[in-house]
Order: sequence, then structure tokens, then C-alpha cells
Amino acid sequence: MNKRLIAVGLASLLGMSGSLALAKVSPEQAARLGSDELTPMGAERAGNADGTIPRWEGGYQDLPAGYTEGERLVDPFSADEPLFTITAENVEQYADKLSPGQVAMFRRYPDTYQMPVYPTRRSARLPETEYSLIKEWATKTDLVAGGNGLVDFKANVPFPIPETGIEVIWNHITRYRTPLGVKRRYIQAPVQANGAFAPVLFEEEAIFANRFPDNPNPNRLFVFLQRILAPARLEGDVLLVHENVDQVKEPRSAWVYNAGQRRVRRAPNIAYDGPGVASDGLRTADDLDLFNGAPDRYNWELVGKRELYIPYNAYALRRGDLVYTDIIKPGHMDPQYLRYELHRVWVVEATLKDDARHIYARRTFYVDEDTWQIAVVDHYDGRGELWKMKEGHMVMHYQVAVPWLAAESLHDLISGRYVVIGLDNEERGYQYDFDYVGDFEDFTPAALRRAGRR
Repeated sequence: MNKRLIAVGLASLLGMSGSLALAKVSPEQAARLGSDELTPMGAERAGNADGTIPRWEGGYQDLPAGYTEGERLVDPFSADEPLFTITAENVEQYADKLSPGQVAMFRRYPDTYQMPVYPTRRSARLPETEYSLIKEWATKTDLVAGGNGLVDFKANVPFPIPETGIEVIWNHITRYRTPLGVKRRYIQAPVQANGAFAPVLFEEEAIFANRFPDNPNPNRLFVFLQRILAPARLEGDVLLVHENVDQVKEPRSAWVYNAGQRRVRRAPNIAYDGPGVASDGLRTADDLDLFNGAPDRYNWELVGKRELYIPYNAYALRRGDLVYTDIIKPGHMDPQYLRYELHRVWVVEATLKDDARHIYARRTFYVDEDTWQIAVVDHYDGRGELWKMKEGHMVMHYQVAVPWLAAESLHDLISGRYVVIGLDNEERGYQYDFDYVGDFEDFTPAALRRAGRR
């Protein structure tokens, strides 16, 4: 038997899934990437047996009619009609392709919640240069002992042929979002059970430091600056994060600038289950982007792969002719602007370690095989009860070959409150700048006050 598989099996038996430095693959395995078997990202190229998932043919390659460079995305699939709609009345018919958290949404909101299911469009792709990096570095990148960092890391999909749960999660954490940096503007809306909300407008800048030849710290993954532009009571507050590859060796560093106090201070709670910024206590620091940060508090088990109805090609959520109240309704976003498709996902079970603390004792992650973006997460409390469900509504930025999220939504299944992150419908122009190249000097604690006054 393959020595790699023996070692991985031993790690799993010992409760150490992903803890051994076994991640790199052989040249023979790497040769499968981009073949008739696997896509360059490591997904199965073939469709499924009944044809409801098509073969991957390179992703969406065109610029749709009506798209103007620098303007909002145009939905290339706007002519698609739903194949069917899942409701509280027929949910059991489709439950085998839904997560427990998704099923719970129909029970929580039987009169209003629906999932319109559209034809599956495997639209995801990356630039060709990224495919070459993925294939080259698949034979080089390893996990550090414990699985909490990476060694010889350059490609943004370090483990395209994963054997353990921690490898799948690293693919999500480091996945490709831009060659160097990005700047974007969006809202976060904590929504009360009755549908009331007060949006918080953010502007973010990030440099993906591991791609820069002059990266000042070899362990640095990215630097991130988040500025609040509205409402007035929070305007000028700034968050700065230095994110590291190995956060056990060198923990995440974070600082906040409070505009009211005109003071910069360390923010060690911007990690793990510390409260998410301006989220009204609805989310944790590490569930932004469905999961971020250090993985060391959980044991990660790779359950396998399955078919799931997940949010995909969610271009309607980016429409400039909508306002936030069109989309945000009591309990959930308006289903008429949602799109679900059947895709294959990796299933990873995260169980809190005995000596670790977190408000989520267990989390089940469903990771899209074509993008390595986490699409759905079920969160369980300390009693083992299902508590929250989160979804990432993916869009393909076809003009730059970047899969990203139009929005992410986290639902408290008990209180009926939820939070939506990423909408920008009422903001002027196209809200993503993929040509942004920042200066590391602007991502220092000394620069925070200046950032708050911009």
C-alpha cells in the first residue's frame, strides 16, 4: 500500500488528522492535475452519473454581452430558469443533498424560506499562470508538525489532491483571490428577527504578502486593513491584521484604532471566537469568509465528498438596481435573488480539542471542489445541538478569473437573527479593485491613525 496512505490512516486513527507533514504529492500524482481525470485545481473533471453535474470545460471564459470594464458584473446566466424550488413542503425529497443546517432553515421559516435550484454551471476558473504554480508546488509544499502551518508554500492551492481534512481547510484559507492585492467596499448587516437592520459600511485593503518578492516576513500570508465608513458612531474606526501562515509559531497580530478615543491598541481578541467587528455578537472573528485564522483548536477529519445544493453564480445579489431592503428580509435574504446549484463538495468535520476553548464545539464544512471556497458550514454548540448555519454565495469575476463571494450569511437558528456580509448594491460603481497594489508601510500600527482620517 502507498506509504502516504498508511501514514494518513495512522494519523486519523490517532485523532491527528492533518497533523503529519505528508501533504506534498509525488510527481506522478501531480501529473493528474489538468488531465482528463482532474482539473488543474484538483476537482473531478467529469460530471456525475445522471448528468445533473456537468463536465468541467475550463470554466466561464467570456465577457458577457452588456459588461463594461470597471462596472458591475453582468449575469452571464440570466436566461436560466429554476429547475425546481425546494420548500418546507418538499424538503424531505431533497434532504440527501442538503446539509442539516440547510434543512433546519426550512423548519425555522416554513412559510417564507425557499431554495430555487438552477442548472449547474461549473463557471469557476483561475488564470493559467496559477494552474502552473499549483502543479509545480503540489510536489513541494508540506504541513508543519501539527498541521498549523505550511512549508515551501507558494501556490494558492497548496494541496490540490488532499488526503486529510486540514489540507482541505488550508486550500480554502490560502485560495487565490488576486495576484497581489485587492481593495473593496461592502456592507455588513446584523439583522434582527423582525427584519430590522442598520448596515455598517466597510472599506478593505489587503496585500497577499506571500506573493511579493519583498515580503518583509517569510511567515506572512497577508496584511489587511478594514476601515468603517458608516454609520457615524463607528466612522473612522480601523482594524489592522497581520496574518501569518503558521499562527502557532507566530500568532496573528491585530490592532484597532478607535476614532473617538484617537488611540491605537492591540486587539488579541480578533481571532478564534472573539466577537466579529460590528456584528452585534452574531459572528466570531474566525467565521468571516466562513473560516479564517489558525486551525489549531480543532481536530480535522476528512469525511469524504458528496453532492450538495450550494449557493453559486449569485450575480443577482450584486445587482445595482436593488437596495438592501429588497434583499434583506426577516429571517433570511429574499429567495427570489438567490441561486442554488448542485455541486460536489469536500466534507470536513472539525471537532474542538479537549484542551481548547471555542463557542463552536463542532463545525461541519462543505467545500466546493472547483474553487476550494467553503460553501456551507453547520455550527454546533457545546451540547452537540445545531446552532448556526452559514452560506457563501459565490460569483465568478470572469474579467480577472477570480472566484469570490457576492455575500455570506450566518443564521442563528435559535434566535432568528442573522448577519449578511458583502452586499454593495447601494454603493457607486464596481466595488472591487483587483489592480490594487498597496505599500507595506500603510499596514503598520503607526499608520493606523492616518488610515482612520482618510
